[in-house]
Formats: sequence, C-alpha cells, structure tokens
Amino acid sequence: MPITASDFRNGVTFEYNGNPAVVVEFQHVKPGKGAAFVRTKFKDIITGAVREMSFNPEDKFDNAYVDRIEADYSWTDGDLYYFYNEDGTEIPVESSKVGDNFKFVKDGMKCTIMSFKGKVFNVEPPTFVVLEVTATDPGFKGDTATNVTKPATLETGAEVKVPLFINPGDKIKIDTRIGEYLERAKG
Repeated sequence: MPITASDFRNGVTFEYNGNPAVVVEFQHVKPGKGAAFVRTKFKDIITGAVREMSFNPEDKFDNAYVDRIEADYSWTDGDLYYFYNEDGTEIPVESSKVGDNFKFVKDGMKCTIMSFKGKVFNVEPPTFVVLEVTATDPGFKGDTATNVTKPATLETGAEVKVPLFINPGDKIKIDTRIGEYLERAKG
C-alpha cells in the first residue's frame, strides 16, 4: 500500500528511485503564500547516501520492506560467504556485500542478512564479539598506564589496539561497529 509524503515520520521506510530509503528528519511546511510541502532528509539504505528534498504532501511512494534474516556464518569459498538460517537453508553472499567489520566474525556466529526484494545488500555481524588474542607482546605487572596501547592479533586474523596488560590467550570484547577493544572478557 503506497504512502504519501504527508505520512512521513522519522524511521518510516519508503521506496525512492527503486531503492529503500528511511526518513531521518522531516518538517511539514505551510508557507503563508503558496502550497504546503514536506521538507525531508532521508537516507538510502543500500548506498548510505543522505539526501534532502522537498515533496508535495500528495506525492505517493511505495512502502519499502527490508527483510532481516538471522543466520549463522559457516565458511568462505573465494568470493562467497556462506550462511545457514534456522531451517538449514544455505545462503551464499558475495564478499562485496560483507563489510570490513566482518573480520571479527568466526564460524558459527549469528549475523543479520539484510535484503530488499530478494537481493542481499548488507550483512551485519553481532555488535559485540568475544575473541581470543593469539599474538601480542606480553604484558608486565604494573603496565596499567591509561591510554597506552599495543597491537594484538585475534583468532580471526584481525588486528586491534589493546591496553598493555593484555596477554596472548586472553579473551577480549570487541565492538564490531567501530572495530575497537572494549574490555577484557569476563569468565
């Protein structure tokens, strides 16, 4: 069912030029002279581009339904990443649809596969992951200076900056959105 520009609210998704878009900001403007319009700031969900446009309140748009599928990462073969959803269906995804933050994902982790009209456009890894440090310079007792870091290689091969007190074999929590160390994992 189509929606009109007068239905725009923050977070509403609609189809613009064949791509899904989400309303970031909107303002209904009724000038003293002339016709009313809706000033809209929206983001193309696939490309990430943000645009500002004015629409007539009567302009019609199709609703955009973005499918989110939870799936377990399984393996990689050349240019394809393979996932399995809860009913065991294999989902191959091109490497161009997998972001840089995917370097923190290991076999069996749950990811969110996002698609629009059956075409996958993004794979989101878990927001936080716990990984083991496989290589770093050993820490020494008393190395607790704040904001001093050293490079560490994780079990997935990714490299992050960690505090001096982290040793090989320690498990650490990573924020995949920014690709940074958060804390030493508990337990």
